[in-house]
Amino acid sequence: MQLVKIWFTAALSLAAALGTVPVLGAPPATTEHRLANGMQVIVKPDRRAPVVVVMVWYRVGSVDEVNGMTGVAHALEHMMFKGTRTTAVGEYSRIIAAAGGRDNAFTSNDYTGYFAMLHQSHLELALRLEADRMVNLTFSPEEWAKEIRVVMEERRYRTDDRPRSLVYEQMMATALTAHPYRNPVIGWMSDLQNMTVGDAREFYQRWYTPNNAVLVVVGDVGPQEVIALAEKHFGGIRARPLPARKPQDEPPQLGTKHVTVKTPAELPYVLMVFRAPSLRAPEKDSEPYALEMLAAVLSGNPAARLPRSLVRVERLASSASASYDGLARGPGFFYFSATPTLGKTAAEVEQGLRSEMAKIINDGVTQEELDRAQAQAIASHVYQRDSMMYQAREIGAMEITGISHRTIDLQLQKLREVTPEQVREVARKYYVEDAFTIAYFDPQLFAGRRPAAPPAGARHAE
Repeated sequence: MQLVKIWFTAALSLAAALGTVPVLGAPPATTEHRLANGMQVIVKPDRRAPVVVVMVWYRVGSVDEVNGMTGVAHALEHMMFKGTRTTAVGEYSRIIAAAGGRDNAFTSNDYTGYFAMLHQSHLELALRLEADRMVNLTFSPEEWAKEIRVVMEERRYRTDDRPRSLVYEQMMATALTAHPYRNPVIGWMSDLQNMTVGDAREFYQRWYTPNNAVLVVVGDVGPQEVIALAEKHFGGIRARPLPARKPQDEPPQLGTKHVTVKTPAELPYVLMVFRAPSLRAPEKDSEPYALEMLAAVLSGNPAARLPRSLVRVERLASSASASYDGLARGPGFFYFSATPTLGKTAAEVEQGLRSEMAKIINDGVTQEELDRAQAQAIASHVYQRDSMMYQAREIGAMEITGISHRTIDLQLQKLREVTPEQVREVARKYYVEDAFTIAYFDPQLFAGRRPAAPPAGARHAE
């Protein structure tokens, strides 16, 4: 889950040092403003270093694509670096680099984002460049022909030649029948091969408008300075009507689904998923927080159940984990994954995962292990607040999926209030056999085919 995109690494020492769950602070010290054209502006001052992070988020991702056009949101992200009417091809990144900064972009199911991190004296430069490519992007057929080849090579490198990526892709395509989350963000290869520069231009004109964007600025800046510059550079861009977003509800799953992926590799792998509720109302919801704690109890730290039982005690798996992704415009998901040890099978590991879940459903979790998971979750978030980039991404991801970033501390408080019985109840309610999709990776012998090399020009923030 990405309620606050909690990561669990390196948190135990802080929790131990504090002796308890960290005390939560006041709501984020942010200033919000909405331009007349509908663009949302959020500023969070952080004076610890003379640095600023500028992010522009568009509320559009692969979920907004139509059949035959999968991957166009990501392909457009590439084209955003290929010149405007006032900036030459590749000049955006050269200008940011010359100012001592760095830039990148990312595309997901739900959004597309662009960022620059640089000295605070160059704030206006970053805003001017982002406003320019919001409205003035050029679509050179020659540059498109080059870039779509880069995207196809990226697909080969990041998905086709990576067994776990293939397993995830096939699992989602199997788990979902109607919802567009079933399509890969990078797109199906046949769609990429037939995509045109006109497709990307049309997508840009449909979705890249200030009333579909959020500007997030974190760093050594004053809110009024940022708002004034946002008015100066973005305020004159005219809003456009957005296409109606129709409901895309997934029909109920009526039985367990299975898929097996075969490709050259060395080790088998198992991935299991079931749908779970996404966060919608941070103040009222309870199940998303309990699901987050269920994942933490299972694999949130080295002493959690899956690494302890399946990896160290039973030696069924070399790795085993659980995770919950519940910050999304669409359905949420709960995942299990494991790699069998030498001599063990995917079926044996699957049974091991099921056994650990059965223990929670039948016997519940202890207050002690839940206390440890809660402390680590919140301590990890406190650690990450040291990063301006993390703060900006957290704010943007919340807002773009319809959750106010001002509920971040509330969400942490709600995580702390989860009880052992709530964890057991969500496990019992959603861990249902007919709701499963199970993917096996069956490794095949290598046949001399060399894996694809990293494509030149590929660029994405992780």
